[in-house]
Amino acid sequence: MGIIIISRGSYSYGAAIAQKVAKTLNYDIISREKLIETSAKEFNVPEVKLLHAMYDAPSFLERITHGRKKYVAYIKAALLDFLKKDNVIYHGFAGVFFVRDIPHILKVRITADMEKRVKLVMERDKVSEKEALRIIKKLDEERSKWSRYLYGIDIADPSLYDLVIHIGQSLNVDEAVSIICRTALLDTFKTSSETLKIIEDRAMAARQQSVL
Repeated sequence: MGIIIISRGSYSYGAAIAQKVAKTLNYDIISREKLIETSAKEFNVPEVKLLHAMYDAPSFLERITHGRKKYVAYIKAALLDFLKKDNVIYHGFAGVFFVRDIPHILKVRITADMEKRVKLVMERDKVSEKEALRIIKKLDEERSKWSRYLYGIDIADPSLYDLVIHIGQSLNVDEAVSIICRTALLDTFKTSSETLKIIEDRAMAARQQSVL
C-alpha cells in the first residue's frame, strides 16, 4: 500500500521510470496528461487553459489578478481524488507541491545529464542540438518561475524530496526503477489511515476552493 509522486525535469526519463515502477509494484499510474484531461472534463474548462496554468511562466497581469490560481485549484482537487485510491503513482510537474507535508508519501525527483536531455529532444522533435538546448532551458526557466510565483519555492529544491535520482553515467533507468521500488516498500512509506484521512480532507477542501 503506497503512494509515489515523481517530479521529473523535462526530458529526464521520468515518464519511462514511472511506468516501469508502476508495472513492478502493480500500482495505478497517473500522468500529467491524464490529470489535465480529468480536470477539464470535471470542471468544464478547456484543456489548453489548464496547460497554460500549469506550465507557462506567470505574466504581469496574472501577478495582479491571480487568474491562473483557480485552474491550479481544479488540478489539485483532481489529483487528490486520484490519490485517495492508494497504490498509485503520479508523474508530472507540480504534484509534490500538493502533498509535500503529507506523511508516508514517497516523493521522488528525477534529473538527467543535459547531454541526454538534448539527445531526447533532438530525436523526438527532429531539431538541431542548439534548438534542443534552447527548448530545454526555456522549459526549465518557466517551471522555476511558475513554482516560485505560486508557492515561493523552487521545484528543483532537493529538500522537497525523499529521493533525488540523477540519470547519467552512474545510474540508468532500470537502476533508478530498482531504487524507487525498494524504497517504496519500506515501512515508512506504507500508506497509513492518517495519510488517507489527510488526503481525503484536503481533497474536500480543494474541491470547495475550486468552486469558490
